[in-house]
Amino acid sequence: MATSPAASAAVTTWKIDPAHSTADFKVRHMMIANVKGAIKGITGDLREHATDASLSSIEAKLDVSTIHTGEDQRDTHLKSADFLDLEKYPTITFRSTKVEKKGDAEYSVTGDLTIHGVTKPVTLKVEGPTQPHKDPWGNMRIGLEAATKINRKDFGLTWNAALETGGILVGEEVQIAIELELIKS
Repeated sequence: MATSPAASAAVTTWKIDPAHSTADFKVRHMMIANVKGAIKGITGDLREHATDASLSSIEAKLDVSTIHTGEDQRDTHLKSADFLDLEKYPTITFRSTKVEKKGDAEYSVTGDLTIHGVTKPVTLKVEGPTQPHKDPWGNMRIGLEAATKINRKDFGLTWNAALETGGILVGEEVQIAIELELIKS
């Protein structure tokens, strides 16, 4: 079915600015403290419908090679076949399937998250977008925040080690917080 000119005019496309966007994560280490990290290199588009949020959509791609936890040895391990397997799966992707307005600048965005070659539905709690602002170069920009939790085992990330005192080295729940800055196309 073709999109009418009026419907197309109601959609604004925003490009994710990879230099000003990040996906932060944290996971329990040795059952006592959280280890935090980030993935940069996020690219993609937000297609924002002016009057009907359910017609909006977002697609994003994260570059696994940019993972950073502040510890080089841990970063190398996370990129290895034990975890994200950078050589085989260089990107993490998200493609929305449903956008619901929940309040003023609050949305629930459900979509397909693909990590390590496994695709599962997840729901993001989204705040924003902000009001558009013009940057010093004349571009219009917006920002938004999103958060979710996943079980890493659901995505085939099953590596772990038992602790001598009981328990496991790496927790299963991963908390994800995303900060996006977008530029009007």
